Amino acid sequence: MKFSVMSALVLSAPVSAIAQEDLLPPEGEVPPPATVSNPVIQPVPGINFEPPKPVVQEWNREDARALLTFIEGISAEGLNPQDYQPNELRQALDGDEGGVSSNVDSWSMFDATGEEPQLDEVASRSFTWLVEDLRDGRTPMDDRKQWFVIDSDPDFYPTGDLMAEALEKHDVAGVLQSLNPTHPDYAVLKQALADTPESEKAKRKLIRANMDRWRWLPRDLGTQYLITNVPEYELRLTVNDQIIRTYKTVVGKPGRTATPQLAEVVEGVVFNPTWTVPQSIVKGEGLGQKVLNNPQWAAAHGYKATKGENGFINVVQQPGPGNSLGVMKLDMPNEHAIFLHDTPAKAYFNRDKRALSHGCIRTERALELGMTMAILGKGATKDEAVEISTSGEYTKVPLKKTMPVYITYFTMATDINGELNTFDDIYDRDGPVLASFDKPRERNRARVTDEEVVPIEDPGL
Repeated sequence: MKFSVMSALVLSAPVSAIAQEDLLPPEGEVPPPATVSNPVIQPVPGINFEPPKPVVQEWNREDARALLTFIEGISAEGLNPQDYQPNELRQALDGDEGGVSSNVDSWSMFDATGEEPQLDEVASRSFTWLVEDLRDGRTPMDDRKQWFVIDSDPDFYPTGDLMAEALEKHDVAGVLQSLNPTHPDYAVLKQALADTPESEKAKRKLIRANMDRWRWLPRDLGTQYLITNVPEYELRLTVNDQIIRTYKTVVGKPGRTATPQLAEVVEGVVFNPTWTVPQSIVKGEGLGQKVLNNPQWAAAHGYKATKGENGFINVVQQPGPGNSLGVMKLDMPNEHAIFLHDTPAKAYFNRDKRALSHGCIRTERALELGMTMAILGKGATKDEAVEISTSGEYTKVPLKKTMPVYITYFTMATDINGELNTFDDIYDRDGPVLASFDKPRERNRARVTDEEVVPIEDPGL
């Protein structure tokens, strides 16, 4: 099994040092279009779909010993060796014909046979649990607060296939190690864990929790993507394994308007957007009647209202610098109504703590971001992007090459200066993750959260 290895380089010069004319890639030098080897969206099985490999496969003693050695060293990946029952595997290796004592905890499917688990069963079980935690993360879904990413890795790397390959090639450690996230931050955290003394328990737990967060995401994020770490208040544009732009962000206020964690796809760029005001504001806050009754005030704020025969009032804020969405938004359809956009309240970017919005993510230099996305996505040339963005007219530019966007939440990560740093847990999401590591490993974990989706209605600050 061959996986591509992704690396990322932090900007060598601060954004303020880059000339305005250099903010867009030169014509003819736009990096190749993205090829996302592990899509955000869960794949649909094709016509050549093969039945899954068995959950129990045949293990020889050499491969089982390699598995035991891997388990004994799994703490280097921030996991607990005892979660994978090394004692039972050791007993199976030492027992007659691979048998183990009857007090070994085994899968319920084996208990039903009334027979003692054998080496094949014990090794297959431990391997399966390792795959699940290394590939998908150890933290149960209930402890991943506001986590709405559906990780496609189990579809691309089925456990049975991985086990079959490990046994065929006699490379148990290699196959399991290949499941580690490719993002360089994971390797940085792993090294930090190795360098942190056992006595610094709180720091080690925080490192382990954030290592696990990388496993919640697709293993390979792609060659071209946007990623924002909410507690850092920063957005990165990454192309061909290099971070080529960073942007300050304003994110959701703590509470019901906290920004959720998502993996979506940018399908287009909207320049000079309109904003259809939600009925919670039109009717609930009386904006509709205010617009109808005060045409001068409405015109000054860019609002236009229509009233139907049934009394229904629809209010749309027209394009302009005072529009609540600013002059650009990225079209990334999702049920949360979360997207990245401009804002007329530029002063908020000067604050250190920027959890101030109703959930959506405002980005500084949004017009630059939008033009860059339009060019990289083959939706417009550089000249076309400039012309469209300065026209003042609502224009949606579809991207021929869409781009993933990851809205993440790391409280320990590499900052935009390339240094490992900690960030405030602004939404109190660390607690459940940290607590889960103190509990026994949870089996048969859900892949999808059952948390409520709270669509964002008001983009204003």
